[in-house]
Amino acid sequence: MKAKKLQKFQQIGLLGRTRMDENSDFLKRLRTFLEKKNLQISWDSYLSELFGKEKEKNRTEILKESDLVITLGGDGTILKLMRELPKRKALYILGVNLGNIGFNTEIHKLETLFPALEEFFSGDHHIDERLLLRVTLYRKGKKIATHLALNEAVINQGNFARLISLHATIDQRKMLDFKADGVIVATPTGSTGHSLSAGGPIIHPRIEAFIFTPICPAELSVRPIVIPSNRQLTITIQTERRYEDNQIGLTIDGQIVIPLEYGDQIKIRRSSRRLRFIRRSKGAGNYYHLLRDKLSWGKRA
Repeated sequence: MKAKKLQKFQQIGLLGRTRMDENSDFLKRLRTFLEKKNLQISWDSYLSELFGKEKEKNRTEILKESDLVITLGGDGTILKLMRELPKRKALYILGVNLGNIGFNTEIHKLETLFPALEEFFSGDHHIDERLLLRVTLYRKGKKIATHLALNEAVINQGNFARLISLHATIDQRKMLDFKADGVIVATPTGSTGHSLSAGGPIIHPRIEAFIFTPICPAELSVRPIVIPSNRQLTITIQTERRYEDNQIGLTIDGQIVIPLEYGDQIKIRRSSRRLRFIRRSKGAGNYYHLLRDKLSWGKRA
């Protein structure tokens, strides 16, 4: 994605996670740093134990009002905001890793956050736009639910290790019928996650496409395929539930789980919305370093 010039930041939102007290000194320094810049800041309930409730707002309000949202956690903290991502012209995300892998976070060493913010506020930055999926469930012709996905949508079965039958079409044209443990439809961002573990390819995030990855298919000829992002993929459930706890489900970004029934249709297409990460200019485009660092890509055991 091309770099874009940011407007001047006015409103900063802080989103946290559980156990924020483990980094209390750093977080208090961050609040002081932002206030000295005369910026308007707000935070969610996770941070209220440290900062108080004076400027506490819910996630929806923070996302609607902020110019820049700083997530303090890991990839899961970023995925949570996907549920309420507003349809608006300018919202930028800065991920600060307080967790484990933090594949989508920009800041991995806390001491580098303040120099990075100085760069961003002076206009020295790079904007990394990420494709999102719009995942919509239809049952008997009626829309049941619709969600955004940054990483992937997964259809699989519950406690029973039985194959499920699925029918897939592209733009209403038959793609294939197949039996498998399930299927993963991933974005380029999610290509390094579950899809990769199931045998799917790594796709650079600047490529406009998504990945269709069957999970343990019955036939070896059923392989992953990369699909242009301007297509609509429809997957129809053709297996009836046999037992009460033998539930087929749709999982979105590991955060949302929806039970599925025979005949359900899951329509997946590119969303008109984008998730915009703010990155340091000197690291722009260094996706391959991230692969080597986080996944040990190309390294010998």
